[in-house]
Amino acid sequence: MNEKVRGLAAGDGDTKTIARAASNTPRGRDLRLDLFRGLANWAIFLDHIPNNAVAWLTTRNYGFSDAADIFVFISGYTAAFVYGRRMTRQGFVAGTALLFRRVWQLYVAHVLLFVFYAASIGYVAQRYGHSHLLDEFNVSGLIEKPVATLSQGLTLAFKPLNLDVLPLYIVLMAAFPPMLWSMMRFPMSALAASLGMYLLARHNGWNLPAYPSGGWYFNPFAWQFLFAIGAWAALGGAETTASVRRTPALLVASAAFLVFALIVTLAGRFESLGSIVPPELLALFEPNDKTNLAPYRILHFLALSILVVRFVPADGALLRSRALRPAIICGERSLEVFCVGIFLSFVGHFVLEIYYEGLIGQVAVSVGGIAILTLVAAYRSWSRTLDRQPIPKSASAREGRSNKMESSP
Repeated sequence: MNEKVRGLAAGDGDTKTIARAASNTPRGRDLRLDLFRGLANWAIFLDHIPNNAVAWLTTRNYGFSDAADIFVFISGYTAAFVYGRRMTRQGFVAGTALLFRRVWQLYVAHVLLFVFYAASIGYVAQRYGHSHLLDEFNVSGLIEKPVATLSQGLTLAFKPLNLDVLPLYIVLMAAFPPMLWSMMRFPMSALAASLGMYLLARHNGWNLPAYPSGGWYFNPFAWQFLFAIGAWAALGGAETTASVRRTPALLVASAAFLVFALIVTLAGRFESLGSIVPPELLALFEPNDKTNLAPYRILHFLALSILVVRFVPADGALLRSRALRPAIICGERSLEVFCVGIFLSFVGHFVLEIYYEGLIGQVAVSVGGIAILTLVAAYRSWSRTLDRQPIPKSASAREGRSNKMESSP
């Protein structure tokens, strides 16, 4: 029996099903995932700077889905790719433990970002007399009710403006072990169960409560479906649907839906284009229901992904070009880049509001921010290589003698 299969077969479940899931799990790193995750992080940074003309380069202005959809789908894909193999080799308990270790890392990153973000907003608001920032970024509660607000922040119920994606990711990852276990054995049934929860959540208004009122901006009961689609694709769904995805009819339908989404989105942005789309039709898509992940957002993302997979091959030379390396490296170090990007979006907003908010300033802040994100990603990648570098024998000998001397009485 294959070593990967033996690990899970020692636990529970049907051996043939597990073997099939193991064989369907991708073995190499798909640079397209890193590329689009890096681009999504750049887009999140740009979109979170108010009145930023450079943000018109991001996908949210030309269709129903945006960088958040890309981020969640790829997160589900990579989670299944990484932890599916670990569960296969080491069993469900070990795989779950490794998943929860990642959840803890995400939670610590969120808490640190929360503290630095809120402290920076409070400092700028007090130092420069811009008290409106406290309400604008939803941190006034930390001034009025610091203990209650901070406590709710630690439970993820309270979130300042723009700090919604990471808590969603934390919850989805924490709930992922049983989904991953079932999806490795019964992929279509697990995906159907996820779809059922998505439909019930939209119909019944299910959401997690937010503090001090309302619900989460990203409803986890709805967004888990896109996360599950990503996991399903990683565990063989992409392979089993490859022949269907390549059919000319589906490619044409996907392109047509993207054009339709482009027209509707632009008609909602510009009154001069409003006559192109009938008001009754426009009302179905505006405002865009991001909180509960409207079905047309999922369709738009899937149509976009079908064309990307078709025309951007995984082994293409373009993915190894220098031009795309900054985005790819930002995708490889996604957590660090995301956290720094959220913080820099506030810094960019502050710089534009205090000093110069013209087009040149917007371009400078945007380009400078992306350059900083790339440097952060490059540094983190380089620093991780230090752990894998062998220590020279002479240095090892000196270190051994040093340790002996320190342990001598």
